[in-house]
Amino acid sequence: MATDAEETRFELQKARMLKAAARCFNQKGYSGTSLRDVADELGLTDAALYYYVRNKEELVYLCYVRAADLGREALDQARAEGKDGLDTILRYFRYHIEMIVGERGPIAIMSEIPSLKPVHREEVLELSRQHSANFEAILEAGIKDGSVAACNVRMTGNAIMGSINWIPKWYHGDPELAQKLVGEFPEILARGL
Repeated sequence: MATDAEETRFELQKARMLKAAARCFNQKGYSGTSLRDVADELGLTDAALYYYVRNKEELVYLCYVRAADLGREALDQARAEGKDGLDTILRYFRYHIEMIVGERGPIAIMSEIPSLKPVHREEVLELSRQHSANFEAILEAGIKDGSVAACNVRMTGNAIMGSINWIPKWYHGDPELAQKLVGEFPEILARGL
């Protein structure tokens, strides 16, 4: 029977593995990344990764679930704290970007969903659809309360989500850029709202 300390150590190592895998997948893509690349990033043998995942497909699936979880966490925090639609949106942008470029990042870009086996693909797509619907609901609430200009919420949501979700592709760990992203990118994204 595992102790709390063993479970905590397992979860910390798994989180470390998912961050390393996200970095590799973002840089080399799914087909260009091997379990050996992830193991090298962590200073482990590739055999050690099999303690956490069965194969590369499962690893990318877990990276995508982690990305969805962090996005949902950022959105939930913004919804709990936001004063109106626009304030909630700005908070969400900041919280999500902080997760991407901060201590909890990197987060895997969900660009290789077709490489997942069908059950994983459907789960990840459903998580993505739920996140988009929740963000669109905030846009609609902002339109209703007058803090956001009338817009096509689906198109606006997709444009904004695409901008945020692509950050891991071009952000590579520069702390000065991270501060600018957290401080300036939310305002840039919200100007059209």
